[in-house]
Parts: sequence; C-alpha cells; structure tokens
Amino acid sequence: MLEVHSFTFNPFSENTYVLTDAQRNAWIIDPGMHTASEMAVLNRFMSSRQLTLQAILNTHAHIDHILGIPALLDLHSIPFALHPLEAPVLAAGASSALMFGIGTFTPPVVTQHLSEAEPLQLGSHSLNVLLTPGHSPGSVCFYNEADGWLIGGDVLFNGSIGRTDLPGGDMDTLLNSIRKELYTLPDTVVVYPGHGPSTTIGQEKKTNPFVRG
Repeated sequence: MLEVHSFTFNPFSENTYVLTDAQRNAWIIDPGMHTASEMAVLNRFMSSRQLTLQAILNTHAHIDHILGIPALLDLHSIPFALHPLEAPVLAAGASSALMFGIGTFTPPVVTQHLSEAEPLQLGSHSLNVLLTPGHSPGSVCFYNEADGWLIGGDVLFNGSIGRTDLPGGDMDTLLNSIRKELYTLPDTVVVYPGHGPSTTIGQEKKTNPFVRG
C-alpha cells in the first residue's frame, strides 16, 4: 500500500503530497515549499521516518506547484517528471514568480517525461497517469487503482474545479477531462486536490456545481 501524506505550503495554500511505501521509499508530488521553514517541515518529516526520496512528480507546472523543486534537486540526485505538454508553463515560471510577487525563480530542468500511455512504477506499486488538460495544457492526475485514490492537481476540487483563465487554460477542455477521465472512475475513489480538502468522485458527480456526473 502507498500511503499519502499531505502538506499545505506557500501563499497559495497549495497541497504537496508525499507518497511512502513499506520500504521507506518516498515520492513527492507538486512540491510547493516556498520558505526555509516550509522546507524544514518536509525535511523533518523525511528524517523522522528515515525516508529515501526517489523522484519528484508534478501534476502541472504552475508556480505554486513547483516552488520547492530547486531546493529538493540541490539536496537529492533524483528525477523531476512532468508531462511534455507542460513545457511552456514551466518555462514561464520565472515571469509567473515575478507577477505573483514570489521573487526570483529559475525553472528546474525536466529529466523524465510523463506519458498517459505508461503507468509509473513506484517500487512495487503502480500509478496510472491520466492526461487531464484544461487547467493547463499538460495537466495530469495520478491514479492508484489498487488503493482507490487519485492525486488530481488543479483539475477537480471539493465543490469546485480548476481555474481556466491562465495561459493555456480552457473551460470546455477542462470539463471534458473531468467527465472523460475522472467521472468514469469508481464513485469511491478519494480525490486529493491541489488546494483544499479531499473529496470523492461520487460526491463531486452528485454535488459539484460546475460539472455533474
């Protein structure tokens, strides 16, 4: 079983997730640590559990989801994985940081491309990569079918959906992604979003005001 641990970081209240297995391996999804104190929170968690970080996996590359990557890559020789359609969003990281008052930021270099055709192998566990554009061109969700959960980035929230007014966003595309890739999953699947509390596919199909099942 892959355990999911959640941390909320940076001025955007972004959810960073750490996946761990029984062998003390760890994978971090959307590292949003912005300050030294936030980085210390993550480091204390890793040290207390004697975890070995294996890779950085990103659902997408908006600035609030990539702020912690450079610091991690300074400490660990690990891959940074992103879908290739997110390249323009990642490249805009420096200008986005200035626009949002974050300060100077140098976008990290992608060393592994995610593909919806190739499940990720995390130790003895598997994650399906679902391509879910609309919030951004190459947004993906990570689906663990065996354990019944999904890490959804900024695609589907508890009672809401991702914004589509940033470059590369499109409302119709996002709604289609949700209906085609997420609402076809079992109702019991737990959704861990990029912001806010978790939800389930079934709850959102019944009550989400933007897209019903």
